[in-house]
Amino acid sequence: MACAIALGAVLPLRVVAAAPAGPMDASTINAATTGRAAALRAQILLERAHFSPGEIDGAGGTNTREAIAGFQLAQGINPGGVMDDATWTALQQQGDAIVQYTLTDTDVKGPFVRIPSSMAAQARMKAMGYASVAEALGEKFHCSPALLKALNPGKAFTAGTVLNVPNVQNLSALPKAARVIVDKSASLLLLVDGAGKVYAQFPVSSGSEHDPLPIGEWKITGIARDPVFHYNPQLFWDAKASDRKATIPAGPNNPVGVVWMDLSKEHYGIHGTPEPSRIGKTESHGCIRMTNWSALEVAGTVAAGTPVKLQE
Repeated sequence: MACAIALGAVLPLRVVAAAPAGPMDASTINAATTGRAAALRAQILLERAHFSPGEIDGAGGTNTREAIAGFQLAQGINPGGVMDDATWTALQQQGDAIVQYTLTDTDVKGPFVRIPSSMAAQARMKAMGYASVAEALGEKFHCSPALLKALNPGKAFTAGTVLNVPNVQNLSALPKAARVIVDKSASLLLLVDGAGKVYAQFPVSSGSEHDPLPIGEWKITGIARDPVFHYNPQLFWDAKASDRKATIPAGPNNPVGVVWMDLSKEHYGIHGTPEPSRIGKTESHGCIRMTNWSALEVAGTVAAGTPVKLQE
């Protein structure tokens, strides 16, 4: 394994989105069809429907518009990428967007670690764990730490605290994919069934001018959960002259996240990331990066031999 981390993302630190403005109480969000509360509700219900907006932040944006359009197309609704009455009606079967969750000892016990910037220092760590309880909870609930704080003003993230959280736990299981398509121009990964229908969609970062996505027909050759990352500076055009090969231990802040799906194209794969807020918004060193939770979901639908089409 010798693949991609985000350009300029050797520092695996979260980019925290600004909290959305407006009412953030659960009842308002669960009923909203307009405004910022509706944007958050739409993101969560799209995530529940497996048409992911990426990291849920309540702000919307390109990833959310693509998720809306993909869901509309799958539902036979005019795919305009805008929430209309028909789309709200179709999404309502996903249930409430915001639910309550009581933090457990396991949620908050850590250990939480400071993530160093250099590969050499990362290689000396025992594990690439979460840097804070806020980061861990953001990943658990598929959202930015800033959003989680905005949903729970004044609340401490300690065991026994009842939080308002995005309703993204215990999502329905996806069936096995007949094919995976990665669309470079739309920054999307699509799961396709045997009839050729797209039944799930996720934002991705894929390739760059220096390391273009290898367009063509490939296959999944294996899946590694909790992978280590073998850093080889010779494979990175922007590596420092002083860099040496290094093995980075497993963990959610590992450069390839919590799962690696190896492709038949050498050195390329589909994988997670320590930077969920950047997915669909930055480039990569050629591979296909996803949020950790989306990468895990996709990994559950593929196996060695699953065809993967990489297209412009």
